[in-house]
Amino acid sequence: MDRRFLPSEAIGSDDMNHDRESRSRVRVAVVFGGRNSEHSVSLLGAGSVLEAIDQSKYEVIPIGIAQDGRWVLASERQRYAIESGRLPTVDETGDALAIPTHSASLVALRPGEIPRALGEVDVVFPLLHGPFGEDGTIQGLLEMAGVRYVGSGVLASAIGMDKAYMKLVLRASGLPVGPYVVVRDRDWRVDRARVLKEAGDLGWPVFVKPARAGSSQGITKVHDAAGLEEAIEAAREHDPKVLVEAAIPGREVECAVLESLGDSPPEASVVGEVVVAEGHEFYDFEAKYFDGGMELHAPADLPESVSERVRALAVQAFEALGCEGLARVDFFYTPSGELIVNEINTMPGFTAQSVAPKLWAATGLPYPQLIDRLIQLALRRPPGLR
Repeated sequence: MDRRFLPSEAIGSDDMNHDRESRSRVRVAVVFGGRNSEHSVSLLGAGSVLEAIDQSKYEVIPIGIAQDGRWVLASERQRYAIESGRLPTVDETGDALAIPTHSASLVALRPGEIPRALGEVDVVFPLLHGPFGEDGTIQGLLEMAGVRYVGSGVLASAIGMDKAYMKLVLRASGLPVGPYVVVRDRDWRVDRARVLKEAGDLGWPVFVKPARAGSSQGITKVHDAAGLEEAIEAAREHDPKVLVEAAIPGREVECAVLESLGDSPPEASVVGEVVVAEGHEFYDFEAKYFDGGMELHAPADLPESVSERVRALAVQAFEALGCEGLARVDFFYTPSGELIVNEINTMPGFTAQSVAPKLWAATGLPYPQLIDRLIQLALRRPPGLR
């Protein structure tokens, strides 16, 4: 009988330790989905990882978080891809899951049956984007359970998700950040005129975006005062906290950062340039995730001195937030030769065709090896404070 499907009360802590020692493969829980507007983006990355991960080395448990927040045991056979223009969602018919906060064990919960243990997980790969996943929440849950996981910890994840605090930390660390205004919920409700004036004082155009969302969800490029209020309301559908940023002219360049396996400083990839296809006013959701919306030039056609400066600033941003595992740092390179940090993503898009993996592939680290590197980094990191 497969030990993973024994009733949970039949497996004690000694049995769990034996379970880990007797396995020839590392058990990896790949977690995806989530309760936010980036649910489908997460599934796209999970589909790529499930396809590329070394099955001879890793035993994979796919776990989906449904849009209502339920955790379910997902199928490895499900196709997580955009088909006929439709975005994928987590199949909610799988067995419900629970993670006891005192161990790394997964327990399956099926109505009318005794809960059964799926065995102890060695490491979690949380391919989650946006609130309730990328923002430190799942990282906190896994910390309490003593489970190793891929990527940054609670604080770095939370700062990286909240663009307002991210910019504060980056600026305090001496990194160049563009002008912006934070629109908080109370200020918008009680002093809207002041908020609109401060945002307008940035000059036109501006970008209005949710402070805690990604994948270009809820972003509007606003060209004059007439469209500002509507754009803020649109962003507030995703997050009551909104950011208004001055548009920075220039090229969009990006650099991926990877934690070192030893005690060396983090490593930076080659620099890439995002070129948005005609028909997209900026690097929006459709440009990012639908075929033909953008091209990534990697390495970017930049002077060597500029590329080296981008790579150095990317590592500086990574360390300013205390990131672990991986990140992608986005910049504007202005016509005057200035580099401005736009943002850092602690769990960037992670399909094989996403920017960060493609940057690493161009650097000489193919996608399957990148997955392996991230898991090995997580396994080396002790649970708890570090």
